[in-house]
Amino acid sequence: MFRANRQTDYAIRMILSLAKREAGTRASTSDIQKEMAIPHSFAQRIIADLARGSFIQTFPGRTGGVTLARPANEINLRQLVEYFEDVLFDTNCKHLDQDCPFDMSCPICVQWKQVQKTMMNELERVNFEYLASQPNHSKEYSHWTG
Repeated sequence: MFRANRQTDYAIRMILSLAKREAGTRASTSDIQKEMAIPHSFAQRIIADLARGSFIQTFPGRTGGVTLARPANEINLRQLVEYFEDVLFDTNCKHLDQDCPFDMSCPICVQWKQVQKTMMNELERVNFEYLASQPNHSKEYSHWTG
C-alpha cells in the first residue's frame, strides 16, 4: 500500500533529531547524520530539500548548522510525506481514477477513498513534538542503521 521512499524516511529522521533538541538549537548536519544513521551521500541533499520546503533553516559558516524553521508541534508527518512523495496512496485499482467503469457508485472506490482519508488524517495528527517526546526503543529502530 503505502511505502515511504528512503529520502522521506531520512527527512523524517532529520526533523525528529532537531525536534529532540531545545527550540532554536543549531545542529550540524554531520551530528544529525551520525545520530540518525543517515548515509553521508544523502544528508546534504535532504538538508537542502528540507530548507526548500521551509521545514528547517540553515546557517552557513563555522558556527552554522540547521534548526527547525517552526515549532516541532507545527510540523507533522503528513506535511513531510506530501513534500517528499510523488504518490501518497497508490493501488492498482482503476476505481480511484476517472476511468472507473462504475463511476463514484462503486463500493470499492468508496472504501479506498475512506482508507486514504483515514491514513492522511493519522499522518496529520502525528507531529514532531509528540514524536520527540516518545521513548527511544532502540530495538524497534534497529533498521535505522542505514
